[in-house]
Amino acid sequence: MARPKILVFQHVPYEPLGTLDPLLKQAGFRIRYVNFGRNPDERPHLDRYAALIILGGPMNADNTAEFPHLATELELIQEALQRDMSILGICLGAQLLAKALGGTVHAGAGREIGWYSVDVTAAGQSDPVLSAFGQQEEVFQWHDDVIELPDHIEHLAGSEICPVQAFRHGEHAYGFQFHLEVDGALIERWLSVPQHQSEIADGAVDPEQIRGRIDESIEPLISLSNSTFGRWVE
Repeated sequence: MARPKILVFQHVPYEPLGTLDPLLKQAGFRIRYVNFGRNPDERPHLDRYAALIILGGPMNADNTAEFPHLATELELIQEALQRDMSILGICLGAQLLAKALGGTVHAGAGREIGWYSVDVTAAGQSDPVLSAFGQQEEVFQWHDDVIELPDHIEHLAGSEICPVQAFRHGEHAYGFQFHLEVDGALIERWLSVPQHQSEIADGAVDPEQIRGRIDESIEPLISLSNSTFGRWVE
């Protein structure tokens, strides 16, 4: 019997599935990446895929003039929603999912880059996936845009700077603004990427402070990631 397949939208090479990759493979899924950074004109078909995952990226979710593949992705996410496919959007992916659901994305009151706490709502505490979280958890973040959800979407978690950190539509579509998929090596990679270095060049974010927290914070994050993503995979 053929193994079920998962379609992954990737925008830049330094934002992969991370710790989610081995969980999917251990569960018996085959993974197909569509790298829109390399092939912006690609338009994959959703047939025969069990789920769709949309990863992060440095571009703004509204910047379809410079990145026209974002419009293609929105159309495909809307099609996936109509098919009631399982969907997971991470960071930019969550923003695109929110837009596909009728929400908006705009610049936030400040950036969240590094280690930040998120508060889980009552709905999040009873959610089949996000209930792996306690009432408050520390996660890794790298964003400055924020999401506004329409009323019919279940709000699962938020923070002071970014009120929408996690949400669910129906039973199968989840958006996470934070990065549960990182490990220590991926964080180090992000801190060395020129695109990211330019974002923090103003000195408002201290990369050494972020590095200094890896040893104490990464193992709890990976444990939380395995529990949360494990529930989503199930």
